[in-house]
Amino acid sequence: MTESYFHSVRLRASACIGCVTCVKYCPTEAIRVRNGKAIILPARCIDCGECIRRCPQHAKYAVMDSLNEIKKYAYNIILPPPSLYAQFPPEVAIENIWQGLYDLGFDEIYDVSASSEYIAAEIEKYVKNYQEGPRPLISSACPAVLRLIQVKFPELIRQIIPILSPADAAAIYIKEEVKRSGKFKPEEVGVWFVAPCPAKGSNIRQAVDVKSTQLTGAISVSRIYGELCRVIKFDAIPPHLEKAVRTGSSYGMGWGFAGGEVRAAGIEKALVVHGVEAAYEVLEQISMNKLPDVDYVECSMCYGGCLGGPLTAANKFVAEKNLKQRVRQMRMKEDKSRQETLAQSMNCDNFPASERRVKQLVPRPMMQLDEDIAAAMKKFEKMEEVLSSLPGLDCGACGAPTCQCLAEDIVQGKAHDTDCIFKLRASVKQLAQGMLDLAEEIPISVGRAVTSAKEVKK
Repeated sequence: MTESYFHSVRLRASACIGCVTCVKYCPTEAIRVRNGKAIILPARCIDCGECIRRCPQHAKYAVMDSLNEIKKYAYNIILPPPSLYAQFPPEVAIENIWQGLYDLGFDEIYDVSASSEYIAAEIEKYVKNYQEGPRPLISSACPAVLRLIQVKFPELIRQIIPILSPADAAAIYIKEEVKRSGKFKPEEVGVWFVAPCPAKGSNIRQAVDVKSTQLTGAISVSRIYGELCRVIKFDAIPPHLEKAVRTGSSYGMGWGFAGGEVRAAGIEKALVVHGVEAAYEVLEQISMNKLPDVDYVECSMCYGGCLGGPLTAANKFVAEKNLKQRVRQMRMKEDKSRQETLAQSMNCDNFPASERRVKQLVPRPMMQLDEDIAAAMKKFEKMEEVLSSLPGLDCGACGAPTCQCLAEDIVQGKAHDTDCIFKLRASVKQLAQGMLDLAEEIPISVGRAVTSAKEVKK
């Protein structure tokens, strides 16, 4: 039985021109072009959003929640991550951004940077106590990386650190706080994350790393940013907020850009990797046990970390500049060591621990030729035979990312060998030669054209 998957990334077929750009850049070979239009294979898509970023026709888009959804709940809590603040220059006070979120209709704000610090403390402790087992441990913060591991590197599942993401931890904590207050029933409370990428939205609908998410939905950073620009008074003095916002220190805020996670966790023997190609390459190296002397890998599918997400508004370099300046200003005011700063910032005794809340990832079968093993073996042999007949150039002109993918599609009846332009050209050439040879055999009596001087003499 084929498992069903929820995906935020969708295709607008009317805009697709079949240019195969998305086919070439998809890290899991999840896209094909058939009959002039792209199609997305659900079992392989990890919702990284790379196709959204690359598509020149904007035929790919992400399904996220709208602000109108909050009207369905009596009490709405928004969880802004550092990537949202990075959309604004540091001259815009964070209080102005918070007031803007209140003006948009949210009743409470819980800054994800606060939960990031508790998660960083868990990571630090886990890495220090980790004795036996393969190294390095891999961050669980990026759901697109987790899905990539499920699809392409299932052998690395055991190396993913069993710790909640900051957003999920924040949602669990704030939902419990509201429950303890007794003012609202759980079903009356909406908890919304501001997402920089479609993978975050997909993980709410179909979580791969948490047993029971308390997030209600996700609104894209770009959507919130546009609304905030409409209501924020940029030149105003920071307002006095009627309700305090629980936020973190500079170390929690620094999670927004690449390297912020390991910096907050104080891990020295760590590797920071960001970007689709780099993430894929490093995971490949880890699977070959090339990095056993590294304790921890902070890995993000987006270049620059969450600041480079496909659903953000500001240019990733501008956003990085904005956030780093904001973090620098915060750190100057703190004027303490990392341990002292975090100890002062983390003043909550009942923040949820990850234990018993995370779930073990399971491999996602990417290539299943047939449910029957015997039939699958025969198809595999046929696939190898077909593959040997293909040129091996992986040009993508056939609509598949590689020759191997085309061979797989052929044995599954989803493509034909003449979809390869080189095989098509050879077939056309052979057909043309055959037609010429046949023309030579047609008798003059039935209309064969005179084709040579010798025939004219006759």
